[in-house]
Amino acid sequence: MDYRERHVIVTGGTGALGVAVVEALLDAGAICHVPFRSGAAAERMSQHKHPRLQLISSASVADEREVERIYSGVPDLWAAIHVAGGFAFGPIAEVSKVQLMEQLETNFISCFLCCRAAIMAMTATGRGGRIVNVAARPALEWRSGARMSAYTASKAAVAAFTAAIAEEVAGQGILVSAVAPSILDTPQNRKSMPKADHEAWPKVDEVASTILFLASPENRVTRGAIVPVYGRV
Repeated sequence: MDYRERHVIVTGGTGALGVAVVEALLDAGAICHVPFRSGAAAERMSQHKHPRLQLISSASVADEREVERIYSGVPDLWAAIHVAGGFAFGPIAEVSKVQLMEQLETNFISCFLCCRAAIMAMTATGRGGRIVNVAARPALEWRSGARMSAYTASKAAVAAFTAAIAEEVAGQGILVSAVAPSILDTPQNRKSMPKADHEAWPKVDEVASTILFLASPENRVTRGAIVPVYGRV
């Protein structure tokens, strides 16, 4: 896939999946714009020392003004990949309204604001573009979201929103899709579930490959899809 001279934003680009996406994009020739919140995240990403990696300091991609600033500063935006999000686990009786709103803001509101900003930027160029969001398996299989209902609701909102805006902006040449991972094979997940079959989990570079196709110029027809990337789980 050829991303040469194409500008791509990756939110959540300093996390496990985000780093895999950014590395794959850089290998494909993209100019990557990656918002970061902490100095540690910036230092981790700066170790790549890649001339086409542009780091953007940002307090939050769930803040409307911050998102507008980030997206307006990227020239000729081709693709926006929204990996940023968070996870919360717990039975419904232990989930407060504050925790619910945190999940909605971290997963859905950030996605909403970033998609809106990306669509405005792509519309301004008149050349179309690609948007890829990250939902989750419980967003498609609701029963699998037991004991993580707030997370499931927020990711289900991402999935429904993706399908809705995909229909809305297709005529402008903007193709919007999402991936829905199961449990990603990351060091953190292995530590929290040491007895699980880790080999069955989807690898971050494998999920990144799917994202790269959906966001690429080679994708000319796929939109409104919430693509399962479950591995063998």
